[in-house]
Amino acid sequence: MNGGVCVIRILNPHPLPPSAATTSTLNHRIKPIYANAAETNEIRVCTNRTCRRQGSMESLQVLSGIAPPNITVNSCGCLGRCGAGPNLVILPSATFVSHCATAARAAEIMAIVTGFDLGSWNKSLEALSIRKKAEVHMEKGDFATAEILLSQALDLNPVGGIHHIYRHRSVARLAMNNTIAALGDAIEASTLAPKNPQVAGDSYSMALELDPSIRRSKSFKARIAKLEEKLLILDL
Repeated sequence: MNGGVCVIRILNPHPLPPSAATTSTLNHRIKPIYANAAETNEIRVCTNRTCRRQGSMESLQVLSGIAPPNITVNSCGCLGRCGAGPNLVILPSATFVSHCATAARAAEIMAIVTGFDLGSWNKSLEALSIRKKAEVHMEKGDFATAEILLSQALDLNPVGGIHHIYRHRSVARLAMNNTIAALGDAIEASTLAPKNPQVAGDSYSMALELDPSIRRSKSFKARIAKLEEKLLILDL
């Protein structure tokens, strides 16, 4: 870490000796990838023992919560450089990032990876915090308060995690029997993240709620089977 800024290295199967290795701050090495929304990119966060002790699970949750739909965030095994963590790698550029233990650092990484300014990602962090509060109210069955909070999160115009907010508000509105608004949120979430299995799952649940007869459709059963397979992989 240099001057409070994460230091990154490009992963190389034949690394240079430490004296010759090239290092740089994040914004000098990571090419913004959000502009190409059609391409899915990935951030892998080490959740092995040492990084876990240094807070990598929290970093994983924050990055997952604020990531835009074209960036997937997954856990992974040891990336080396133990003690300099939490460590993560950005794919497909294979860019290694160390010392990413705070929400502020997660926002900084997302800002440089996507090309959006840090202020936008700070709003995404704020929206994530509000969404987490809404989830607590949903667990208690207070869907009205959850809907208000989720609407406030959307009003912040966050850069990432919007599909999650719409997805949760859809569930809250459906629980309140506001099916039209719930359907609108489900469509918005699936439009933003068409390949996200959790979003797809909620959309299918919404479809069943509106028309239970489609459960007998062969195409629906086939899609549900594929969805369950993807969700099983996510839980592993």
